[in-house]
Amino acid sequence: MKTFVTKDSIVRKIWGRADTSLFIFAGAAAEFALNKAVDWLYFTGKLPADPLGRLFSTITYSRLIIFADEDTALQAIDKITAIHTGVEQSRGAVIPDWAYRDVFFMLIDYSVRSFELLDRQLTKAEKDEIFDVFNRMGIRMQIAGLPANFDEWLIARDAALKQNMQYSTFTADLYQQYKKHLGTFRYYLVLQVQHILVPQHVSSLLNLKRRFWIGPAIGTYKILRRAGVERLFRNALLPLAYKQQIKELDI
Repeated sequence: MKTFVTKDSIVRKIWGRADTSLFIFAGAAAEFALNKAVDWLYFTGKLPADPLGRLFSTITYSRLIIFADEDTALQAIDKITAIHTGVEQSRGAVIPDWAYRDVFFMLIDYSVRSFELLDRQLTKAEKDEIFDVFNRMGIRMQIAGLPANFDEWLIARDAALKQNMQYSTFTADLYQQYKKHLGTFRYYLVLQVQHILVPQHVSSLLNLKRRFWIGPAIGTYKILRRAGVERLFRNALLPLAYKQQIKELDI
């Protein structure tokens, strides 16, 4: 059976581990809050009411596409398109193409950054493969203005960060919701993960401050990871309400 993403793809390796997926989640949480189109996520009320659940749904849909057969993956992409079309009709406006591109750019970037932070440096061929997977999703959704290759994406990504990110009242409110739903300790842990993971421009806009302990903590986690005992440590740091969902992220 033909799959949307080949079974030996680096993309499956990246998204097949819960911790890498959670780091992608952390980066996405930062950029969703800063994106100038975040008002679209507030329109339905789902994001402020359940920010963790909303971000989990984004990751869940992405993983469904990555690990499904081609027909199922294409159906999932078409369902995403239909959902967004419904929101546009309800609001009487159109989500800008740059906002769609920003989401795909974000998924490409944090796939690379999360894997390299927790595992190893990716080869150019592997980065090209990551780009290809998410670019095919964007093409299926008929998103205009997508770059043609990874090198063009690097330029487009840098420009998009400078043009489409801003700190707003939505940002402040969403981070308050993160803190409410995560709890104080987990919230500050996420802030530290974001600081070492996100692009410098994003970190500056959020005024993220690095604490001395995060580097050694990541190093210790990577040792536990190689020993295969990281799940006990990881699960102890996560909200109980999401433990089953997080457990299911390990493939």
